[in-house]
Amino acid sequence: MCGRFVQITDPEQIKVSISDLEIDDAVRAKFAKHYNIAPTQEVLTVLNTPVPRLIFTHWGLVPYWAKDRQIGSRMINARSETLAKKPSFQEPFKKRRCIIFSDGFYEWKSVDKSRTPYFLHRKDGKLLAFAGLWDRWIDRATRETLISSTIITTDANPLVSEMHDRMPAILEEDCVRLWLSPEPQPEKALMDCLKPYPYNEMEAYSISRQVNDPRNDSSEIIKPIG
Repeated sequence: MCGRFVQITDPEQIKVSISDLEIDDAVRAKFAKHYNIAPTQEVLTVLNTPVPRLIFTHWGLVPYWAKDRQIGSRMINARSETLAKKPSFQEPFKKRRCIIFSDGFYEWKSVDKSRTPYFLHRKDGKLLAFAGLWDRWIDRATRETLISSTIITTDANPLVSEMHDRMPAILEEDCVRLWLSPEPQPEKALMDCLKPYPYNEMEAYSISRQVNDPRNDSSEIIKPIG
């Protein structure tokens, strides 16, 4: 599962990974560092449009056919094993893929009825590329458009498995272009990208329980303790 994560890297830096990225002016104006992103909030997302486009999406997928947007709160994550089977994910998996770049994410480790939060990130400090799906939903009453997203999860690697049996599907560099292709891609090639990220390239350390409250959103959260 991925239920909280961090986005603090300036959007312009994402161009290091995607050189032809188009960044909406609204994104530049609106961007702010967030250390404690929670479900249903807006997240920076790269869409697989003909020219890759960076925008804000609603975290929690609302399928185009949904009656209302409330369904999104139950679809912040999509299990990799069910992408080609579940109605909510089938078409986005084929046509509407995205990447949500992150500086790290949180998990909680249970010990003697106590849950200690941990911050997980790349050892080299580079961004994590969460594989995701997106969709476009139109409110039938107001005709307003909502673009939403979900983060795909896969089996946990040995590091994350000490806290949870699932983790975000983090794309390695050779999969970024494939995932963002606007053209149809072989299902197997896409699925091969959704594997546990190498544990030896990541590290985890315990942090303050301030993270438990999504209203806390400062750099103090990711400082190591203990």
